[in-house]
Amino acid sequence: MKTKPLTLLLSLTFLVLFSGSSVVFGDDLQDGRDAYHRKDYKTAYKLVAPLAEQGVADAQNVLGVMYNLGRGVPQDYKEAVRLYRLSAEQGFAKGQSNLGAMYQDGQGVPQHYKEAVRLFRLAAEQGDAFAQYNLGWMYDKGKGVPQDDKEAVKWYRLSAEQGNAEAQLNLGLMYDFEQGVPQDYVSAHMWFNLCGSSGDKDCVSSIRHIEKRMTLSQIEEAQELARNWKAKR
Repeated sequence: MKTKPLTLLLSLTFLVLFSGSSVVFGDDLQDGRDAYHRKDYKTAYKLVAPLAEQGVADAQNVLGVMYNLGRGVPQDYKEAVRLYRLSAEQGFAKGQSNLGAMYQDGQGVPQHYKEAVRLFRLAAEQGDAFAQYNLGWMYDKGKGVPQDDKEAVKWYRLSAEQGNAEAQLNLGLMYDFEQGVPQDYVSAHMWFNLCGSSGDKDCVSSIRHIEKRMTLSQIEEAQELARNWKAKR
């Protein structure tokens, strides 16, 4: 059975800042992210909120995450949507991903799968792994788009190749059950093995189940592929 969509796209990755305003504010923004990750939400808010008010898209997204999850501020989905939208309108991929998740779940906005797909696609085409996973899931389940296993595989693969464990699991399942790709137990096992390295119970369980249908040489081949695999960043 396929896993649920990864709707919490609330990733605060450490990005290189290229625009002039981001360069100027980069130190405070990075310090704000660092504070968030060590759960010092008061300091994170103090550093990030002024930047968000000044229109820094990355800061708007981070502050949106804080309102979305209620970290350092009262949880407020509508405020999270407002901030994600400001970020997304500037073309910031993670803002687009997170706004798409709000439309996918109907949090702070009416649920609207087609709008979620539109936003996920904008972010996915910029290489955002979380958006690629969610876009794949939308195609997998036929939410907001016609159901299309091949298109689901395409987006799962792009996300999985960046190391996204949920995408690795679902791509493995596509190989296991011959959905959008020819059945290939070795490839399925490799992807399960990769996502299982994080301790994910679904991945570990999938490894046990597929090994019952594999020869020892197939298992060894899959394990070797997993050992030699490197994420594309």
